[in-house]
Amino acid sequence: MAQGFRLTRVTLVAVLLVGSAAISTSCGSGQTDGSRRFLSLGTAGTGGIYYPLGGAIASRLSVADPRHQYTAEVTGGSVENVNRVVNGEMDFGFSMATTVYEAYSGGSDYPEPLKTLRIIAPLYPNVTHVLVSRSSKAGSIADLAGQRVSVGPPGSGTEQLARQVLEAYDISYEDIETRYLSFSESANALRDGAIDAALISVGYPAAAVLEATTTGDARILQIDSATQQLLARRYPYYAPGKIPAHAYPGVATDIPTVAVMNWIVGTDALDGTVVRLLLDILRDQRDQLIQVNAIANQIRIEALLTAPIPLHPAATAWLQEQGTRTEF
Repeated sequence: MAQGFRLTRVTLVAVLLVGSAAISTSCGSGQTDGSRRFLSLGTAGTGGIYYPLGGAIASRLSVADPRHQYTAEVTGGSVENVNRVVNGEMDFGFSMATTVYEAYSGGSDYPEPLKTLRIIAPLYPNVTHVLVSRSSKAGSIADLAGQRVSVGPPGSGTEQLARQVLEAYDISYEDIETRYLSFSESANALRDGAIDAALISVGYPAAAVLEATTTGDARILQIDSATQQLLARRYPYYAPGKIPAHAYPGVATDIPTVAVMNWIVGTDALDGTVVRLLLDILRDQRDQLIQVNAIANQIRIEALLTAPIPLHPAATAWLQEQGTRTEF
């Protein structure tokens, strides 16, 4: 990471915040109600973790910041969030490392690099859940050729990741019947027999995966070690991951998969005070926030040291100001 500083063993557990934010699907970036300026935070669909986490963060920021009212927006996910942030239609948003890296570097869906994009704060790692019905004969992702597969909603990091994972097993979209469904829609479609498989990249435990493995009686396929290594060679943001035993019904042992970090991103023009306030909240309210959601235990501030693109200047300054502190 091209930031001019070093931190020793920075540890921060950031957790979901109590309360929900007003959900905005129409407010543009920078609108005002006459007294407080609205700032928008892009999340994803309601069946994953982005939406409730974003709502909690927006709610807490609104309490702490008298100048701004923060709203969490339901969106298509990572790709839409990055595009709208850079286009000035949204102030900051959640995005998977796949999208963040490709957008900044000018790869994949981004022929022109988006060099104003910056990382504000880390979230948690996503792990790839490849779900099939329990009655399915598929023993491997390679067996999904010719089947009806949900690859996530258009404009999502999951869809981008799904394409890469399938290609690692020599499966293209031409080899499957592609469905672009949200996480919750995928769970319902598996239960109803409308699809054969679904790829869902999300932190665990996820509501949609719990739904699919409970009422939908779905099971989860592994991503084997050789394919994990292949993906890491092709794309620098992949790391080995696992879905722990007992994370979902029917999961008796750890399931190997791949992991990809999630980030909060904005542009270099985002008000540095907002960045600092977010980081302060994640640091100072840890004890209260840890009680809210188990996913928070997977969020570590030291992940900023391995950010795939530059940090926002205010995030760099905030970290420098922590001095020699090693625990938060």
